[in-house]
Amino acid sequence: MSLQPDFVVVTGLSGAGRSTAAHALEDLGWFVIDNLPPSLVPGVVELVSTQGSGVKKLALVAGTQRYQEDLVPALAQLRENGSRVRVIFLDASTDVLVRRYDDTRRRHPFDEDSDSLIDAIERERIFLDPVRVEADMAIDTGDLTTHDLKARVVDAFAEELSDKLMQTTLMSFGYKHGVPRDADLVFDCRFLANPHWVPELRSSTGLSEGVSSYVFSQDVAQAFVEQILSMFKILFPAYLSEGKAYLTIAFGCTGGKHRSVAMSEFVAKAISEDGREVRTRHRDIDR
Repeated sequence: MSLQPDFVVVTGLSGAGRSTAAHALEDLGWFVIDNLPPSLVPGVVELVSTQGSGVKKLALVAGTQRYQEDLVPALAQLRENGSRVRVIFLDASTDVLVRRYDDTRRRHPFDEDSDSLIDAIERERIFLDPVRVEADMAIDTGDLTTHDLKARVVDAFAEELSDKLMQTTLMSFGYKHGVPRDADLVFDCRFLANPHWVPELRSSTGLSEGVSSYVFSQDVAQAFVEQILSMFKILFPAYLSEGKAYLTIAFGCTGGKHRSVAMSEFVAKAISEDGREVRTRHRDIDR
């Protein structure tokens, strides 16, 4: 008798936090296997799917050994066999990864054939591009502490939705701090009048009633929300039909404190009123 477990692959760039994510899953009761060659993945999944294995949640941490080029075909085989597979891809900018390697003094897996650490990181990034395309959930760990990353993983996997609906996160950010690498959809809110230039609103954020009222007193803000909500009614069912488990929608303004925060909160409330579970995250609100 076959009992298909939940199956998650944790992959991404070296130094981006694979081990931290794996420990978080282990704390949640997942059976974690580290650095298993992809060619062995289908056999392991078949083994733990048999009655009596006791494994209900299996996580594979995939390193960047040269055989990882076999990971994409292995995932395709699993899905063809009816396994439910989710892929988490951990990413970070090259500058962040260089700092992390300088702190740990470890050798990079691609160091042997590279002219520098930066060259090694960029070669690995290119090597993993096909795997990143397969990801259900991408997490940019550049601005995350170890605790923050664990919290993101716990937030994603602690609650298993009974009908496995797509988990939707609305986030705000500031363009001057960079566009979030883990966003699926990005909307620019800088066309709206900026509360920063209103003295009594400058020290507040988009979480305050004053800033929110100021933003949505503009006719163009209301029209913008109507249009994107109409678009979401088309996109959400399409994403679900394709098996997408996680969707991150980002709204950006200059600093990430006023317009983008107010817009994220407003749209999140509108989506939740349709019965969809929505989470919000404000990346730059405290900067």
